[in-house]
Amino acid sequence: MTSALPDRIEETIRRGDLIPRGGEITCLVSGGADSTCLWHVLGALGYRVSAVHVNHERRGRESDEDARFCQDALGADVIVGARLASPSTEADLRQARYALTAGRGLRATGHTASDQVETVLYRLVSSATTKAIKPRREDGVVRPLLEVWREETIAYCEQHGLAYRMDSSNADTKRGLIRDEILPLLRQLHPGAEQNLLALADERPALPRELERTLARLLASTEGTKSADLGHGVRAVRAYDTVTLEGSVRFGPWRIESDRPGLVVRTRRPGDRLAGRSKKVQDVLVDAKVPRAVRDTWPLVVSGDEVVAVPGIAEAPGWEDTVRAWKDPEG
Repeated sequence: MTSALPDRIEETIRRGDLIPRGGEITCLVSGGADSTCLWHVLGALGYRVSAVHVNHERRGRESDEDARFCQDALGADVIVGARLASPSTEADLRQARYALTAGRGLRATGHTASDQVETVLYRLVSSATTKAIKPRREDGVVRPLLEVWREETIAYCEQHGLAYRMDSSNADTKRGLIRDEILPLLRQLHPGAEQNLLALADERPALPRELERTLARLLASTEGTKSADLGHGVRAVRAYDTVTLEGSVRFGPWRIESDRPGLVVRTRRPGDRLAGRSKKVQDVLVDAKVPRAVRDTWPLVVSGDEVVAVPGIAEAPGWEDTVRAWKDPEG
């Protein structure tokens, strides 16, 4: 099982365009089997890997020992995180880690298929949605292990003689409750419970009920042209038999808007060039003195396969003043 693991992870990376071939990646490591496996596999696959560990200092000596392990065994830089208000949730701690490592370029976390199942189950019962963990966040955090089970990362570490740490606080968390008590009961109901929950992560979630009602009223209207506010700066406009969305999108700390339809915002890909110009987007970013650490998270506005704007820096010929972008101080 574990011998093919690196190949499976590389397939996930390539399919999702998570990391450029041979590119630089910073692993956020806890010392556990998942992030230790991730760090080792990415290095074996030829990526230029570094590691960082955020010590939240919440478990006293155990937290310090985790930090020392990551530093000694994985060569990780250790950041002592600012103390958060107590009690703070797992989500609070995760967001703190992302904020504290924001200047380190493309970052990878060890979230696995097992974490995906726990997330889907928790969100299903807490908010009636099956919103899944994203393979790639807008702020440059990627999850190459989302198709790998936790048992496989443990087996990989043991096969390769990799030591790893166990977090004693996991049992006291909501994830620990799901992992140790709820999922075993669901397996008694059906042995394929986890695989079936994982399948929900790939399904398109339903629209929020109020948004669904707003769109239904818009479509049912007999007026020739009608618009409706969908919230978050987005407006739906129906002109007879055509409905378009207008407004702004948030991309990390950026707010980007345009009146042109069909535009997409994404990060750069190998070979990207600004439409109508011979210069590569990478060179545009270098010339603009964008720090290397943030180039992989800088937004690009794309029409079809063409990059038409590098927000805050350049626009393609014919696209001048059609894309408005600014950094949101609250983003």
